[in-house]
Amino acid sequence: MHQLTLPFSELPVSILLWKQKALAWATQQNEVVAYYEPNGIRYRHGAFENLLGMRRHRSAADVSSWEMLQNALEQNSTIPLLGYLTYDLKNGLEQLQSQHPDQLGFPELYFFQPETWLVWAEDSVTIFSGVEDPAAIALAIQGTSYSGSFSKNRIETQPRVAKEEYLRAVEQLRQHILEGDVYEVNYCQEFYAHEVSVDPLPLFWKLHAASPTPFAGFLKLTDRYLLCASPERFLKKQDSLLISQPIKGTIRRGATLEEDQRQRTLLATSEKEQAENMMIVDLVRNDLNRVAVTGSVQVDELFGLYGFQYVWQMISTVTCQVPDSVTAVEILKATFPMGSMTGAPKIRALELIEQYEKTRRGLYSGAFGYCLPNGDFDFNVVIRSLQYNAQTGYLSFEVGSAITYDSDPEQEYQECLLKAAAIKRVLENL
Repeated sequence: MHQLTLPFSELPVSILLWKQKALAWATQQNEVVAYYEPNGIRYRHGAFENLLGMRRHRSAADVSSWEMLQNALEQNSTIPLLGYLTYDLKNGLEQLQSQHPDQLGFPELYFFQPETWLVWAEDSVTIFSGVEDPAAIALAIQGTSYSGSFSKNRIETQPRVAKEEYLRAVEQLRQHILEGDVYEVNYCQEFYAHEVSVDPLPLFWKLHAASPTPFAGFLKLTDRYLLCASPERFLKKQDSLLISQPIKGTIRRGATLEEDQRQRTLLATSEKEQAENMMIVDLVRNDLNRVAVTGSVQVDELFGLYGFQYVWQMISTVTCQVPDSVTAVEILKATFPMGSMTGAPKIRALELIEQYEKTRRGLYSGAFGYCLPNGDFDFNVVIRSLQYNAQTGYLSFEVGSAITYDSDPEQEYQECLLKAAAIKRVLENL
């Protein structure tokens, strides 16, 4: 394994442009690419590591099952493992099934060991490679052109579910809650476009600029792409510490400092939003208790308020200690899919999601992340994200909200539109 560290002061262009060139070079040369972007955002327990990994071709050795993931993590490797878990893994974890069509075609689980990867630190970037000279890679990146221009001016998406049908479904879910089936359900809807042709890279960077978040990322898997601007962490392992940071509670940012502060206060004092958040905190505590050292699960922060480009979010932090005897795969299986995207109780919420939604979620509300050689890992929640199948031209994003008995259907619909605002603005103003 060869490596080369380049101080930022020696780069011939800005750090951002060099990143854009690096990702452009990676996607031109490789079938499989994964990029993780923290956007310099300070976040409790840290944001994503700034990583870029690539592999020239997909391989039979790439991880496509829980068993393969466990075997890969047991190897004493010096190479990170990069990939994702789709929401539909739930069908194997519980006695569930999905009947909705899959328009995107991502494998349910996929991880790979990069042949070449880059790690950005505070003042430098290091290139690691087992297949090429890092100095030659640096020259190739610097010689790669990157253009943020688009070949199309505007992409119009359409909702999978009409507004009237959405409002009717929320009322039906409220009836399930009244009857005691569940306390809360995360109900989502899809916006999509058929037969569109876009260059995923400038689209990703435009989304990144419009909505910078601590758990952003880009994935290329042959001709399928994830463009992710997620503000939410699913699960992080740091030594023996597990960290989950569910988001429940959203309000738009204000146009002025005074209005913004009023909006923040409205969210902070909303009994409805606090109740939604508390239900998911309890669910996360229950999930972590399945793998934690007895008595170690605790809530480090309850109802924290975090500001992003378009919204204030209510975020809680739940942690625990995990015994050395519990594997990463056991941890992920015990806690997936995440409570913030399902509901409580989780199994019944999963059944109702399948009953009322019209789209197979796929990577949406799954997890994109990485496992490091030292045994640590970090995964986001795939929200605020575009999925794109370049072979068919199918482009999709989903948004949702937590439905409780106190939910007003019209307000829940407007919350979905608020969460979709950044993506729709990017697509409609290319």
